[in-house]
Amino acid sequence: MAVPGRPSRVREQRADAAVNREALLRAATAAVHRDGLRVPMATIAADAGVGVGTLYRHFPTREQLLTHLTHRSFERVLANAQAADQDAATGVDALRRFIQAAVDLRNELVLPLHGGPPVTDAATLDVQKRVHHAIRHMIGRGRADGTINRDVTARDIITFGSMLAQPRPPDPHWEATCRRLRDTYLHGLSASVQS
Repeated sequence: MAVPGRPSRVREQRADAAVNREALLRAATAAVHRDGLRVPMATIAADAGVGVGTLYRHFPTREQLLTHLTHRSFERVLANAQAADQDAATGVDALRRFIQAAVDLRNELVLPLHGGPPVTDAATLDVQKRVHHAIRHMIGRGRADGTINRDVTARDIITFGSMLAQPRPPDPHWEATCRRLRDTYLHGLSASVQS
């Protein structure tokens, strides 16, 4: 019987499980960036400060863990794309915000162009399509408002953003380089096409 004013044992266990799960996801993301897709599951558990049994309770197989990391990453990218499109005044500014968000989150994402696994899960493929659609919408806005005058595709933007957003240790010089490269690339999209 629960004591009034005290959390129940079940709620404590659920809270602990949620904390462990987040620790595992953070550790797994860092381990994949550091050691690749074949990083031992025991290494991930140790990095998270939990036993390997705890890892397998949350993610019974490596594939399930990698699928979860990839799906979660695409959901974050989609949220960033939607926020960038909503908050920006122009299409090119939306792309600038989207690319910068990818750079800012680079160490938290496990994506195919960052060394993550290829996407095969139907739900993740759906989110990936929605990301491409959101970027195409930003490009369309830019063409309509005159801030994008060059041919560019969603794939081009994703590839460019992924090159800048490779996982790496903090480096203020690289941050400045990323901003400069981003702005140079986007300025090129707005340049008038010469005949």
